Amino acid sequence: MPRYVVGIGANLGDPAATIAAAVASLPGVVATSALYRTAPVGGPVQPDYLNAAVVVDVPLDPHALLACLHAIERSAGRVRRVRWGPRTLDLDILVWDGPDVATEDLVVPHPRVGERLFAILPLLDVHHGELADGRSLRRIAATLDQAVLRLVPVETGRIEHTTATEG
Repeated sequence: MPRYVVGIGANLGDPAATIAAAVASLPGVVATSALYRTAPVGGPVQPDYLNAAVVVDVPLDPHALLACLHAIERSAGRVRRVRWGPRTLDLDILVWDGPDVATEDLVVPHPRVGERLFAILPLLDVHHGELADGRSLRRIAATLDQAVLRLVPVETGRIEHTTATEG
């Protein structure tokens, strides 16, 4: 069964509750990262984000999972108006255990994962530490300006999730 790491971000409404609801909506959750507070990158002036990463094992191809992620975003009130603008929920496939994907609507690994500390640090919590091309996530993180992102772990720690067998 394919294994994916999905990046999660939110900065409108109650981001912690929105992220928890999104995780509960995701199929096949097997691991969650810590929850991080990060400054926005690019786009208009907006509130800080909460970011996380979730590992899912699902019998879906990347495009089918993307459709599932977009449905979850819509159910959380996501409206795509401004690129890199504020959002109730953002779900992205960061990496997966299959071959690279490069289509008009989807690129995996995520094309900017190596440039964004808000994606790298949660990814490191749940992933083995390398991108498919062999680049070390720890080395990438060390090159990114953490002061600019003002990264601060959120006091609530890890996102809670249950599986059907856990009750």
